[in-house]
Amino acid sequence: MAKKDNVISLPHLVSGLAMLNLTKEVEDLKSVRKDILEMSVRALLKALECKDDYTFGHSMRVAFYSLQLGKEYGLSDEQLYDLELAALFHDIGKIGVPDSVLLKPARLDEDEFLKMKKHPELSAEILKGFAPFEEAAKFAKHHHERYDGRGYPDGMAGEDIPLYSRIILIADTFDAMTSTRPYRKGLPYEVAFEELREFAGSQFDPNLVEFFIKAMERDQAQNQPTFALGIIEGEFKKDAA
Repeated sequence: MAKKDNVISLPHLVSGLAMLNLTKEVEDLKSVRKDILEMSVRALLKALECKDDYTFGHSMRVAFYSLQLGKEYGLSDEQLYDLELAALFHDIGKIGVPDSVLLKPARLDEDEFLKMKKHPELSAEILKGFAPFEEAAKFAKHHHERYDGRGYPDGMAGEDIPLYSRIILIADTFDAMTSTRPYRKGLPYEVAFEELREFAGSQFDPNLVEFFIKAMERDQAQNQPTFALGIIEGEFKKDAA
């Protein structure tokens, strides 16, 4: 009697081909969904750019700085993608801040600052209706929480604050310190590093501060004036001036 050990039956062959086709269809669907998601990201960020070019550029730099910290911290590629998405959107709520406050070429008074403080919650409101952005909405909402619990909007503290929110806060603050604005000149990196260390444990996660400084010292040594991101195409300047 002939051996049939190496013979693949027709039903098994058909089943295998069907599985391969199904796998390809699933991967194609994922690719289409990712393309649609990224088109949505670009559309929202274009609206932000039309509102305020500085905030748009700031968001690009915060995404870049967040990714440097995320890579140094050891996040996976999938986690870095989610972090980039959250960082790009962290200030999307400024679309809802009055121009008289957002575009004021001087320091804000107390009432104006209270209006500006609404932007993290506005970011969450803008994003929360679209399922792929639900996590980004949460991270954007909490990027002004402080490690000591004295931040806003919810007064969260320590590691109760989402990791990506803690990362974005450091990147956000670093860019704010090093960017030249109409009312003040940006700080050198070394001075900004000292500021981060001074407020580590109160405003910032102290562990993440050290990862960030290590990552930025390495980036500074490369002396590259521009950077690229994964979700948004183009080259962006590190110098905000």
